[in-house]
Amino acid sequence: MARERRGCVQVYTGNGKGKTTAAIGLTVRALGAGHKVAFIQFMKSLGYSEHRLFENLSPNLTHFTVGKPFFVAKKGSVSEEDLAKIALDCVVFPPGAPPEEYMDLVAGGLGRAAEILAGGQCDLVVLDELNCALHFELIDWNAVERALDGRHFKTEVVLTGRGAPEALLAKADLVTEMVEIKHYYNQGLMARRGIEN
Repeated sequence: MARERRGCVQVYTGNGKGKTTAAIGLTVRALGAGHKVAFIQFMKSLGYSEHRLFENLSPNLTHFTVGKPFFVAKKGSVSEEDLAKIALDCVVFPPGAPPEEYMDLVAGGLGRAAEILAGGQCDLVVLDELNCALHFELIDWNAVERALDGRHFKTEVVLTGRGAPEALLAKADLVTEMVEIKHYYNQGLMARRGIEN
């Protein structure tokens, strides 16, 4: 007797490179199978190389970004050395006091994502970098949990980003941790178009 397909919660986290890249790969696989996919990017604005491809990749792909052209970080969560490399593109805030404007932006994006998750029209929903938004307290875990609990039972959901909280790891059906063994970033090689962005 065939079992009815149930959507799972997948989490790609850790300090290693490749979380978004893995989600993009899964997106391509799902589209190739004729599935409908929503790829929602938190804490990112348009300008990454995949966005040019996403525009015309498939009529079954919905994509939007929820971010600004700068990064945010809790004071103490980024080393002084790393902060010096991105200082012009980063807003650092005191713990417990993230920028309200950014919180509103993320909450609005999660609201749209929750509607898509609940609607059942998408087979796969990717919430790219939502783990980071949780880590930086730009969104409350309870709001994310409600969105996950409210999803259509056949909808697969992937959450990416560093710093996935324990509550999310416990809720997930699959957790993959990308572990950094060695990274050229530590040798001064910054993000390159088509590889990191």
